[in-house]
Amino acid sequence: MNAPAALYQSALTSLKLRARGKVRDIYDIDDQHMLIVTTDRLSAFDVILPDPIPGKGRVLTQISNFWFAKMRDVIPNHLVDIPLEQIIPDPAERAHSIVVKKLKPLPVEAIVRGYLIGSGWKDYQKTGAVCGITLPEGLQQAQQLPEPIYTPSTKAEVGDHDENVSFAKTVELIGEDLANQVREASLKLYKEAAAYAKERGIIIADTKFEFGVDADGTLYLIDEILTPDSSRFWPADQYRVGISPPSFDKQYVRDYLETLDWNKTAPGPSLPAEVAGYCAAKYKEAEVRLTR
Repeated sequence: MNAPAALYQSALTSLKLRARGKVRDIYDIDDQHMLIVTTDRLSAFDVILPDPIPGKGRVLTQISNFWFAKMRDVIPNHLVDIPLEQIIPDPAERAHSIVVKKLKPLPVEAIVRGYLIGSGWKDYQKTGAVCGITLPEGLQQAQQLPEPIYTPSTKAEVGDHDENVSFAKTVELIGEDLANQVREASLKLYKEAAAYAKERGIIIADTKFEFGVDADGTLYLIDEILTPDSSRFWPADQYRVGISPPSFDKQYVRDYLETLDWNKTAPGPSLPAEVAGYCAAKYKEAEVRLTR
């Protein structure tokens, strides 16, 4: 599917391309600033699929910007106020883009889990713990945890899987002071966001934050925040303990791909229009519920 509205790849010629990730294209503006364009690309099982999800990049950008503004009293973030009109001539592409400070990313992904699902559920079934954190006996799939837990991981190279690590390991990687700041900020961000989203009919089951530091060592929230790509969103009215609830993220696409005879290596299969369209609608619904 190649819908005209879909942005699979940015094509800015006035700036130097710094990197293309699974979803984002990053450009240098100057020594202090970068442009991040969130495209409509979709990755599944660490493979970038050949078909974009129309509107996905704009939705992710708008949701992130909403949360960055809402949470700026908790922790500063990487956004700056350079007008996009000065950099990008195309209004449609501006809707996918942000200008940010150049910061040093920390080699830790800050994951907060509020519900027992996904790899955490599998871990609990085997060990009674999630990432080394012992939990009460008898919990069920998708059950809310007594308190949200912080389960960091290390960032993997492209194509590899992130590795869950202990908090002590994060202290080794970034130092005790920063490790404590990241844990405290992550839990506070999650708790505030989960309470807000619950009022709008969305359960945030878990989420991932990324952080960076400036030359003075000040901690900033970077990348994206509390989107359907970085979080597991469930519709509250369909939530049930004991099952894996439906979600607002790309799980629908993953479920479709699991029905195919595909070995989960590149190149990925094309998506039928109805699958891409349904996925796009779920992203849009999440944006509407959260931001309007």
